[in-house]
Amino acid sequence: MPEVAELAYTPAVAAATAPIYERMKRVVPAIEWPFHAPLVHAINELKRERNAVILAHNYQTPEIFHGVADIVGDSLALAAKATETDADVIVLAGVHFMAETAKLLNPAKTVLIPSRNAGCSLADSITAADVRLLREAHPGVPVVAYVNTSAEVKAEVDICCTSGNAVEVVESLGVDRVIFLPDEYLAKYVATQTKVEIIAWKGHCEVHERFTGAEIDEFRRRFDRLTVIAHPECPPDVLQAADFVGSTARMIDFVGNEKPPRVLMVTECSMSDNVAAASPETEFVRPCNLCPHMKTVTLSSILDSLRTLEPRVEIPDALAARARRSVERMLAVKPK
Repeated sequence: MPEVAELAYTPAVAAATAPIYERMKRVVPAIEWPFHAPLVHAINELKRERNAVILAHNYQTPEIFHGVADIVGDSLALAAKATETDADVIVLAGVHFMAETAKLLNPAKTVLIPSRNAGCSLADSITAADVRLLREAHPGVPVVAYVNTSAEVKAEVDICCTSGNAVEVVESLGVDRVIFLPDEYLAKYVATQTKVEIIAWKGHCEVHERFTGAEIDEFRRRFDRLTVIAHPECPPDVLQAADFVGSTARMIDFVGNEKPPRVLMVTECSMSDNVAAASPETEFVRPCNLCPHMKTVTLSSILDSLRTLEPRVEIPDALAARARRSVERMLAVKPK
């Protein structure tokens, strides 16, 4: 395994990582690459030794997203693709609930989360006890949980969803009312897209809730021909001010298909960097709200995690069986 002393930007490392840097040179300054390249090279070498695969969320920084990740995407894509890998080790470059989801779907594999501090304000906004109280208050009403929740919460609900399939999941239940948790703004957005009555919890994403409609209006005044695309975790006034609303995957597809000359992606700003790296024809205006939890995952922490095979994600079997059911039900819902 590479030792710390070997993490130098040698001619051999420069040559080996040059094609990787080519993928992100538009968003990672050349002066920074000599610091990233030795770590990228060491991680990619160690992955092969460990038979490991790295799953990276769209909010990871470009040197992780383009440099070491084998599978990238939003929560739904990572959940689905986690079931397809034949690797012995899964490293989840994201936050803890995503690593838990990967473990639920791959109970026999070693699943690692490189940072113990990679939490989530949404996941922290609700507990299993809260779900039980909601069921008492609304007897017989099914509960839909956004995947941004702990395994304990997933074990208490009927089905999970992501921002990309929330409407389909809600309508798949064939009922007039559902409890939707924990994101209040996503719940309100879903309510505008379906006739099903939505009972919402008041959890918020600390990244998306900081955006405002007034901020979007100011960007429009400053930049001509600006296309605004927003994530449905944003407040309603932001969504009303946007030209397009969709999950991270749909936002990426929108840019790729529509190729707007200038775009504002109202979401975590590393995602703009990652999409910009593959979209040279589009100018990206960046309102930069960073997820502090995602940013605790670094190249160094990924390398340490692969070396030590820690921290591991472990879920008690009885809890995992109940939580896995809600995730598998989500994956069985066919997109429209």
